[in-house]
Amino acid sequence: MNATPHSLLFWGGSAPMDLGRDVGTRLLRQAAARGVATQATAEYPDAPHLSALAGALHRTEVEDPAQALAWARGRRFDLVLGVREQVQVALAEVAEALGAPGNPPEAVRTVREKDRCRQALRAAGLPQPQFRLCASADEALAFLTATTGPWIVKPRDGSGSVGVSRVDGPEDLAAAVAALPASAAFVVEQFVEGAEYSVEGVFLGGAPRVLAVTEKQLLPPPHFVEAGHVLPADLPPARREEFERAVTAALAALGLRYGVFHVELWATADGPVLGEVHVRNGGDWIHLMLEHAIPGLELFGLVIDDALGRDTAGLDLTPTRAAAVRFLAPPPGRIRRILGWDEARAHPAVLRADLTVRPGDVTGEVRESYDRAGHLVVGADTPREAAELADRLAALVRFEVEAPERSTEPGRSTEPERSTEPEESAS
Repeated sequence: MNATPHSLLFWGGSAPMDLGRDVGTRLLRQAAARGVATQATAEYPDAPHLSALAGALHRTEVEDPAQALAWARGRRFDLVLGVREQVQVALAEVAEALGAPGNPPEAVRTVREKDRCRQALRAAGLPQPQFRLCASADEALAFLTATTGPWIVKPRDGSGSVGVSRVDGPEDLAAAVAALPASAAFVVEQFVEGAEYSVEGVFLGGAPRVLAVTEKQLLPPPHFVEAGHVLPADLPPARREEFERAVTAALAALGLRYGVFHVELWATADGPVLGEVHVRNGGDWIHLMLEHAIPGLELFGLVIDDALGRDTAGLDLTPTRAAAVRFLAPPPGRIRRILGWDEARAHPAVLRADLTVRPGDVTGEVRESYDRAGHLVVGADTPREAAELADRLAALVRFEVEAPERSTEPGRSTEPERSTEPEESAS
């Protein structure tokens, strides 16, 4: 009998903030519970949650495929998993080089670049908005002139709603381009009108298995930051099946076959229109909501079991409960007091509660996911009950804020710099 345990490489680790620590801890613990030995690669200088659970922690470049392959050469692992958006291409290259299960690197490159993904989905006959990959504001203006707005400006390969803006006319374009991260190219696409959802699932035996649909709430434009989610979405069965058919068709067309998926879409009058496709778990605590809604589910453990050939056919993966998250966004200014937080987080249905600000901090406009001030995740029996409870508890939290002073010097502002700390990407 071969006593050598199976081995798993956690590629890229997870960010050392609340969400990242929780995701990384769950993955490593679920692997250990299955007798799988783990090692992790990470680039962050502070990753105690990885060091405490992984058999070894290797500090190396995790996003560049060439450097990743150089590091992996000569090593052996049975499985490779990763949860960070930016490492997915390198992860696919490493898995292929190791002979481990994984997605084709070229397929992952396609989904990481928004314009290539839209082109591939359109070629497969799936509805897509008009779009253009642009290298300058002039090219973006030409696209606006040739199409009907409103439009969305976004980084080609970003995450967390960073640099995403709505543009209602040419007069908005300069500010939207200025808000982009430093990059050689960006995407401009037509705005899709419709309620926004995401579809969460795993690949079992190489085929996609939808676990739940998540309903999203957004903060007002021009930015597109999530204000909350409900899982599972309260949908008629026919609508859910329509979403499932569109997503599984997209994943097949893109050549994806392994791990976890998180696919965004809009419900329009003409049917679902697919947004971004991700080969990782959804951010914004969707992984926690999913494991609460499906009692007994271990999301990463399910992927591990499938990859190792263990029987998953008899598992009941139907949501029987619900969960919701609400994000806190105080008005801009210096926070004097935070009221109601202790009462809100003490509710017995709270699954997770974190504040990322404290009195004395200065908050600015919420332009991306990292600008939010905290969150409350709750569980309940039904989607409606979860949503109503999350709303009630979030309403208990009140921020007393001193309005920011406005500079009298032209071109200067006292608004604080936005956080650029890495985190698991928002949904």
